[in-house]
Amino acid sequence: MRIFLISFLVLLLSSCVDIWDDITLHADGSGTYKYTVNMSASKIKINSILALDSVDGKRIPKLPEIKEKIEYYRNKLEEKEGISNVKVESNYDDFIFKITLDFESVADLQNGIREIIKEEIKDKNDPALDENWLTWDGKTLTRVVPNFQSVIHKMNAEDQEKLKKGKYTCVSRFDKPILKCDNPQARISPTKVAGLIESNTYSVGTNPSLLKSTFVVSN
Repeated sequence: MRIFLISFLVLLLSSCVDIWDDITLHADGSGTYKYTVNMSASKIKINSILALDSVDGKRIPKLPEIKEKIEYYRNKLEEKEGISNVKVESNYDDFIFKITLDFESVADLQNGIREIIKEEIKDKNDPALDENWLTWDGKTLTRVVPNFQSVIHKMNAEDQEKLKKGKYTCVSRFDKPILKCDNPQARISPTKVAGLIESNTYSVGTNPSLLKSTFVVSN
């Protein structure tokens, strides 16, 4: 399965990709998480890659394998404590994938995803697995984007340029008004209950701190 993950990453990072990273957080710490990957702008190239056996020595999975593994990971997430209503929408014509799930706490969300990653990767002691990308104390949410800088730097110049055309959008939604956000790039909605930070996918990949943010909401 690790080979599958690496191979799918080849497809993802060889494309112009838009990512929508969206969390709705309630005062009690429960909420809904949505993550959308849109590679429609590169669907012709993706189809050509899928027709190959390998790219740069990495095996490329066939479409039935991708469908099977996506369903496998959906089921695995559904089994994790504190995670429910896991839904995956897959569009294999335009290569748009969306996952939606409910969580009882941000700790449950992180632990569920972390446990699946640990099951799949070889280095179980990778320090990155212990990093928190979400913290919530009932009033303050801190978000960071996982660092995949090393993968970006291994890409050729052409693929790096494709990533510069894609957008990474990070959205945080709350029940109560936002009082402040420490990221100067954040745009707060007129209702004050949502904040949006956006950059191109390449920049986020090479400098994840661009989307790092701390939102403080009213009591």
